[in-house]
Amino acid sequence: MSDQRSADDSDEKALGGPERRSGERYRSVWRIAKITREHDLGLWRVRNISTNGMMLSADVAVDIGEPLLIDLSENIRMTGQVVWAKDGRCGVSFDQPIDVGHVLTSLASEQRENGYRQPRLPFDHRAELYVDGETHQIQLVNLSQSGVGFIFHGQLEVGKPLGLMMPDKIRRTAVVRWMRDNQGGLWLTEPLAHSQLESISLLEIGPKEGA
Repeated sequence: MSDQRSADDSDEKALGGPERRSGERYRSVWRIAKITREHDLGLWRVRNISTNGMMLSADVAVDIGEPLLIDLSENIRMTGQVVWAKDGRCGVSFDQPIDVGHVLTSLASEQRENGYRQPRLPFDHRAELYVDGETHQIQLVNLSQSGVGFIFHGQLEVGKPLGLMMPDKIRRTAVVRWMRDNQGGLWLTEPLAHSQLESISLLEIGPKEGA
């Protein structure tokens, strides 16, 4: 317990500086946020959060002073700027203070609701499905760590396991979660790695529709 507390204190000082600002308390949080930047977006890990800022983890280059748009869910959004960056982590100062307790309670409530969706990235690329020995072309529309949204002008059986080939030759086994009006969602039996989703510009290397 003491070791964990020491680690948390170290994280708090890294985000808030050598002295905690006005006695500010940081709460450890382990979740994914969608980060929108000027020319990129990705899914980064949230390490801790406070009234005035948060620590994020991602193996992509960031600049001090860089503005970020942070979506913790489809309904909870904040803006801020990078105040430090080191060893795959960065500290963000919010443009406006937040009510941390309310934010965390709202996130927990959202996760208990039916239809909750993880933060996801728009992703306009073709992919291939392998079903019962046949190959089908689909259009991907979004990605999360464990799910894919797609368009397919045909029918797929809900609950059906299939093979999926994504851009960059990323292969996964997936299960059809839902299908409606040529749109559907797949659940990936093996989640995508954090590093694969930290920068959409690095992942978007396959041919787009109509290319």
